[in-house]
Order: sequence, then structure tokens, then C-alpha cells
Amino acid sequence: MKLLKKIKYSGKLTLVTGLHVGGTNTSLGIGGVDSTVIRNPIDNLPYIPGSSLKGKMRSLLEMKLGLTDNGEPTKDPSNNVGRLFGTSSNNKGGSRSRIIVRDAFLNTEKTPVFKNADLGYTESKTENAIDRIKVISNPRTIERVPAGAVFDINFILDIYDCDEKHEDELKQTLELGIRLLEEDYLGGNGSRGYGQVKIKWDEGSPTEIKF
Repeated sequence: MKLLKKIKYSGKLTLVTGLHVGGTNTSLGIGGVDSTVIRNPIDNLPYIPGSSLKGKMRSLLEMKLGLTDNGEPTKDPSNNVGRLFGTSSNNKGGSRSRIIVRDAFLNTEKTPVFKNADLGYTESKTENAIDRIKVISNPRTIERVPAGAVFDINFILDIYDCDEKHEDELKQTLELGIRLLEEDYLGGNGSRGYGQVKIKWDEGSPTEIKF
């Protein structure tokens, strides 16, 4: 396989509703947050791991196109999802991923949205789970990035010499994954309204990098 070019997609991911991508609770105090978000250990700002974006898009595409193998990710490298995201080695052979999804970092220039955030760049949301048998409430506090926050996103699509006939299909599959994500949710608690996002590419994106 010879790498012909890279196609770079750059844009902004805006939260329509609050986002919770879970992190590790380093400490838990009485009255504190029960479920924290993942943060960059350098600047302590919340971010969206590339694996969360990539995994969600792949899952949605497989459901849309009916490409799961008994509920597991497709292992067929010849279909558009297997070709775009790669497959593990099996009796059909494996294939490398054509798509690189970078971690999405918080764009702190959009500061007004954080003005009333009680945890700095995040907010706490208290929910109450009810035990329907014992009729006992179980309140919990979840940390999330507030609606209106903006993350910088970057995807790289690799095109190899064996992909020349499939380049348009790879691009279309990626764009379909974006549209499906916008109509679904990212992170946890999506059925309760969390994680609705909107993605807009920067002007001039995508751009080609040839070698």
C-alpha cells in the first residue's frame, strides 16, 4: 500500500445540550460530584477523546448500513465501514484504518457560555433515580460541559493507491457518520437529553495534503 495523500477536515463541534464523557473520580467528597468528565491533565480542561468520536460514528454507521457481525463491529474490510475504520485480522484478512480522529480540545475563546458554570468550565447537574420497587430516591450529581461550548475537531482521511476507486465512497461514508452523530448523541446519558452536537467545517475544509 502506497500513501497517496491525506485529506484534512477541520471544524467546530458545538454542544446543543450538555455533554458528559466520563473521567476518573480522583476524590469523592460528601455533596461533591458523583460522576466527573474527562479532563486534560496538563490544563485540567475538559476534552473529547478522539476514540469517543470515532467509536460512536463507527457504531452508528454499522447500525445504519446493517454491517454488524452478531452485534460485534464488522470484520469485513471490503465494505465502506470496514475500509474507513479498519478491521482486525480474520479469515477475510485485516485492514488498516483510513481515518484518524484527533482529540477535540475545548475552544476557550467562547468564554460567555462558561460565565455561570459552577465548576469553572463545567456544570453540575443533579438527577434523582427512583427505585420503583422500594420507592426510594437515589440522588446523584453529574458533571457535564454546558450547552454552547465549542470544541475544535480535526479528522485526517488517508488515501492509498488501492483506494483511488473508493475515495468518493470513503468521503461519503465519513459525511454520513457526521450526520448520524448529529441526530444521535455523544457521550453518556443521551436518552436523557445529554450529548446533542452540531458540527460545522471551517471555511476551506477539507484540504488535501499530497506527498
